[in-house]
Amino acid sequence: MADISCQLLVIGAGPGGYVCAIRAGQLGLDTVIVDDRKPGGTCLNIGCIPSKALIHAADEYFAMREAAARRAIPGLTAGEPDLDWSAVVGWKDGIVNRLNNGVTSLLKKARVKLVDGRAQFLDGKTVLVTSETGTQRITARNIVIATGSEPVELPALPFGGKVISSEGALSLTAPPKRLAVVGGGYIGVELGTAFAKAGSQVTIVEAAEEILPLYDGDLVKPVRARLAELGVEVLTGAKAHGLAGEGGDLLVEATEGGERRISADHVLVTVGRRPLTEGWGREELVLDMDGQFLRVDDTCATAMRGVYAIGDVTGEPMLAHRAMAQGEMVAEIVAGKRRRFDPRAIPAICFTDPEIVSVGLSPASAKAVGIDIVTGRFPFQANGRAMTLGRDDGFVRVVARAGDHLVLGVQAVGAGIAELSAAFTLAIEMGACLEDVAGTIHAHPTQGEAFLEAAMLGLGQGLHL
Repeated sequence: MADISCQLLVIGAGPGGYVCAIRAGQLGLDTVIVDDRKPGGTCLNIGCIPSKALIHAADEYFAMREAAARRAIPGLTAGEPDLDWSAVVGWKDGIVNRLNNGVTSLLKKARVKLVDGRAQFLDGKTVLVTSETGTQRITARNIVIATGSEPVELPALPFGGKVISSEGALSLTAPPKRLAVVGGGYIGVELGTAFAKAGSQVTIVEAAEEILPLYDGDLVKPVRARLAELGVEVLTGAKAHGLAGEGGDLLVEATEGGERRISADHVLVTVGRRPLTEGWGREELVLDMDGQFLRVDDTCATAMRGVYAIGDVTGEPMLAHRAMAQGEMVAEIVAGKRRRFDPRAIPAICFTDPEIVSVGLSPASAKAVGIDIVTGRFPFQANGRAMTLGRDDGFVRVVARAGDHLVLGVQAVGAGIAELSAAFTLAIEMGACLEDVAGTIHAHPTQGEAFLEAAMLGLGQGLHL
């Protein structure tokens, strides 16, 4: 295979990598991107997209069951629904394939060369790519490391057999009758909720004192209540110690209740993700580390000239949209533009039921850094659109600086609330004050009105509460 020389080499075709490569190609840079799996990375192939597809399918099935049992809207009846999970998985795979093809087409349109294989650094300008067809040397003026992350494996519960990662959960041909989820973060609660709606008996085991420990208690309460409605057992302050007995029960030690065994057909381990900093020749480079992550500056440059890093490998928040923004920026920097990564806020979303959105500072985090704040909180119980949707659980909360009412953060929990994340983030990015949000006419009846009402409450001018 012939050697390749290029202006920009991107290692990893996940959200950050492929966005970087596409933007570089658009800017006229001779660009090569390398990955040993289909474009899209974890997010598209085995993470964000397929999980949301299965979550939606489970929601639809559960709604049909509710209608059949006459528990949804009085006056509506339906027959008992059937669930062919293998067909649902096939539908999910079709979405993934369609998006894979779309990314590949965009790379080709931008004149980016896609090389299939695993990259290994030889030095700061050269990598060796190994694939089934042989090896190929690529030399580049600039290199972007976008290797992403992988699930954390517990020593007591190594992946294999009945112990599965989120990737394994997304490939099951049928919902397990009994599912134990070790780790009550967003991935565990999202998938646990989906399988509970699909008919699984679900138990969530979380070592912290509450599930979704990165979110404040007010946001978690509606999710916890919904899990109880769905029959999901939640054990907090509990540690999983491995499998025991002939049946391979999950052995758990809880702060309250002591030791117990949980029978499960599958044990889903979702205790976090770790950056992929090994396996691509990092030892051949001189890179500074920030804990387990690669250290970068506000242009995503590493300690080596011409070597950049983006996405999960560079630290928290390990989110696809952060990686995408970094990738676009680096492409423009390599093309000669002046850019730096300095977002006011990056939205974080839990696709639980109800959904959670958190952007910017919470009341607790603002007070922790000594900021005097005012808040406004509007419940969906007073929102007409939420009532007509049959889901009035949750609220929108706005956090603003007391002195000038600058919006510092927005948190919300509610059905479908993820779609408001862009409005919340835009308000913070544009430096909006409570008066700006309150002075913006919001369409009626919509859930978005809760944002307006929360801002008005923060100003002491609430109308509908």
